[in-house]
Amino acid sequence: MKLSDNSISQLVRVLQLAILTGTDVTDNIRMIQFVEEDGYLELDDEYLSTFEDNLSKLSDDGDEIREARVPKDAN
Repeated sequence: MKLSDNSISQLVRVLQLAILTGTDVTDNIRMIQFVEEDGYLELDDEYLSTFEDNLSKLSDDGDEIREARVPKDAN
């Protein structure tokens, strides 16, 4: 069995996220869920949906923090 291109790309995204957030990359990798399709390990659809939702929330939180730090007259 081999990792699909999408699965390899997700590993890279998880590594980048761990670096940006200062979290343990091992914990992030452990959360990845795969399904076997035609001899390849593909990402589980539910895992990917949850990951994308969490990434969106993280981005929104970052936007709120940045907006709170920018002085009102700087806009």
